[in-house]
Amino acid sequence: MEALSLCRVSFLNVTSLLSRSLAVGTKSGYKFFSLSSVDKLEQIYESDTEDVCIVERLFSSSLVAIVSLKAPRKLKVCHFKKGTEICNYSYSNTILAVKLNRQRLIVCLEESLYIHNIRDMKVLHTIRETPPNPSGLCALSISNDNCYLAYPGSATIGEVQVFDTVNLVTNMIPAHDSPLAALAFDASGTKLATASEKGTVIRVFSIPEGQKLFEFRRGVKRCVSICSLAFSMEGLYLSASSNTETVHIFKLETQREKPQEEPTTWTGYFGKVLMASTTYLPAHVTEMFSQGRAFATVRLPFSGHKNICALAIIQKIPRLLVAAADGYLYLYNLDPQEGGECTLMKQHKLDGSAEPANEILEQTSHDRPLVAQTYSAAVAKGKKHSFSLKE
Repeated sequence: MEALSLCRVSFLNVTSLLSRSLAVGTKSGYKFFSLSSVDKLEQIYESDTEDVCIVERLFSSSLVAIVSLKAPRKLKVCHFKKGTEICNYSYSNTILAVKLNRQRLIVCLEESLYIHNIRDMKVLHTIRETPPNPSGLCALSISNDNCYLAYPGSATIGEVQVFDTVNLVTNMIPAHDSPLAALAFDASGTKLATASEKGTVIRVFSIPEGQKLFEFRRGVKRCVSICSLAFSMEGLYLSASSNTETVHIFKLETQREKPQEEPTTWTGYFGKVLMASTTYLPAHVTEMFSQGRAFATVRLPFSGHKNICALAIIQKIPRLLVAAADGYLYLYNLDPQEGGECTLMKQHKLDGSAEPANEILEQTSHDRPLVAQTYSAAVAKGKKHSFSLKE
C-alpha cells in the first residue's frame, strides 16, 4: 500500500443518506472510493496523472478540481470520466484549499480568497488582504439557500468572517479568545461550529445572525489541536476529532428538549443543587457549568496522528467515520439513544481492503496526502481555457 499522510477529507450527505465517498491524492494521481456498506470500501475511479495534493469532486458529478504538488499555484478543473481538462486558473501564491458547492467554487490562498461561479468558472469576487491563514482554514456551506463562506477574521483572536457568496455581504462573529483551528457548517447552512487553537471549547452559532446556540466542553485537563468538526446530516449531532486518541460527539438539544428527571442518588441531588447555585458564582465558573459534555466518544487506536471525522447513516445505522494519517478508514457504531463509547465495526486500508476490527495496526510513517472530497449539484460547462489571476 502506498504511504499516505492526511491532508483533508470531507464526508458530506447531500442527495442521499446512503451516499458515501472519499477521495485520496497519491503520487500518481487520485482515487475515488464509495462506502455504501460497512464491509466494503469500493474503489470507483483511479487516475494516473501527477502528484495530487488537493482533489475536490463536485457533488456526485464527473467534475473535479485538482491541485498538484508540481504546480501548487494552478487549479485544474477536469471531467474525470472523459479524462479531459475543462479549464485551469493560475494564482499568485500557493493554493491551500478548494471548496465547492452547487453555486460556488472557492480558492483559498494564505491572504486572499477567490469566489468563482461554478457554472462558468468566472471570478465573481475576490476577498483580499485577509489575515494570514497558512493552514487554508475555511468552510463553505453546501446549501443552495444559505451559500455562506466562513474564514478567520484575525490571526490573533478567534473572529469568524461569514461571507454571503450570493449577496456579497459579510458578518463578523467573535467566536473565541484564541485563534481559530476548525470551522464547519451544518447541511442547511444555518449553523456554524467553531473551535480555537486551545481546543477545549466548541461553540455553535446561528447563521447569519451569529447568535451562540450551543457551547460544549471537550475537556479541561489539556489543550489539544482540533483536527476537524462535522455535523450529522440532520444537524442533531456534532463530532470533533483532535490529535488525541478521543473523538467527541455532542448532541445539539436545548435544556427544554431534555426530559426533567428528579435525582435518585445523593450525587445527583448534589449536582442539581450545584447547578442551581451557579447564579451566585463568578461568570467564568458559571459558564463552565453550563457547557455541554460529550454525548458519545470514540477511542482511536492511536494518538498524535492527524485525522478527520464524519457522521453518516450507513445501512440505516448512525456511524462515525474517521480517516487517519495512518492510511486507514475506521467505522464506529453510534447509539443514538444512549450514546456512550462507540464500537469499532470495521477498518479499511485506503486501497479498498478491509481488516478485522480487533486487529492491532502497526504505526508507520507516511508522506502522501489524503485529500478531501466535497459535493455540489451543478456541473460546470465550457471549453478548456487558461487564466492567470494576480493579486
